[in-house]
Amino acid sequence: MIQKVCIYGVGAVGGFIGGLLANVGCEVSAVARGATLEALQADGLSVQMGEEIISASVTASDDPAELGLQDLVVIAVKAQSMVEVAEKIAPLIGPKTIVLTAMNGVPWWFFQGTGGEYAGLQLDSVDPAGKISAAIPADRIVGAVVHGSFTSNGLGFVHNIFGKRLIIGEPDGEDSKRLHALADLLDRAGMEIETSSVIQRDIWYKLWGNMTMNPVSALTGATCDKILDDPLVNRFCLKVMVEAAAIGAKIGYPISQTGEERNAVTRLLGAFKTSMLQDVEAGRSLELDALVASVREIGLKVGVATPEIDTLLGLSRLFAREKGLYPVAE
Repeated sequence: MIQKVCIYGVGAVGGFIGGLLANVGCEVSAVARGATLEALQADGLSVQMGEEIISASVTASDDPAELGLQDLVVIAVKAQSMVEVAEKIAPLIGPKTIVLTAMNGVPWWFFQGTGGEYAGLQLDSVDPAGKISAAIPADRIVGAVVHGSFTSNGLGFVHNIFGKRLIIGEPDGEDSKRLHALADLLDRAGMEIETSSVIQRDIWYKLWGNMTMNPVSALTGATCDKILDDPLVNRFCLKVMVEAAAIGAKIGYPISQTGEERNAVTRLLGAFKTSMLQDVEAGRSLELDALVASVREIGLKVGVATPEIDTLLGLSRLFAREKGLYPVAE
């Protein structure tokens, strides 16, 4: 039974999941700090879906030790925050705790649980020195891919703009009892749930679709429609997608679509403002490592050339450093 739930990262996605789980009777807590912590302690969580607003009280603290062992921990932070999370998360995790990662890009555990030539491959771009893998037991992890658009005011109020679909799966592909229990709970809470036997493939597919739009929008300040409408920028994005698709095929996660077909889906969103563009506008750090640097690193490790990805990473990283939104190279 999943009753005690802790949200680690009460932003747009974490707040959405936490609010809905609290609404169906889960005992929801949250790890937060600063103004977010104060707002959660005073006003709880609120989620707007259409005209409906769901409000729930939560127990919030900046110290996971105060919250104790959980049945479910939902990690919904940006990847660049994971080393700090790993240093503090131990008090939440017991022998049966599920750790659900609802994050963008390539997660630190991406090659855990897989077989084949690249099983156990370590990525310094998302898990420097293996610190995260050492702190969070691999057998506790269930992966998630979130399909939807959410905004947060950073103070416990989340607006679900469209979409509420979650794909979840065990890293080793097992059709486990805990996976189905989690799926049932999330479905009862009001999310659209799909279970996957190869969650890494779902992660790679989403990454393939947004690893261009996010950094290009951050660089240019343009919404997705304008990026796609510019023939030169569109062509560059398609070249990046060709390289990423080649890497996916090499590691066992081929993509059946063309870049043009995937971008046609993006075009349906209209003047869509990516999460990374929202981060630039808010002065928040950019998750370039999980979205772009990790793909480049995998390409280097498996022997796929990435000249277009190199250009995308170099330009977006330099831009972010100049804005103070990405660490300066040591």
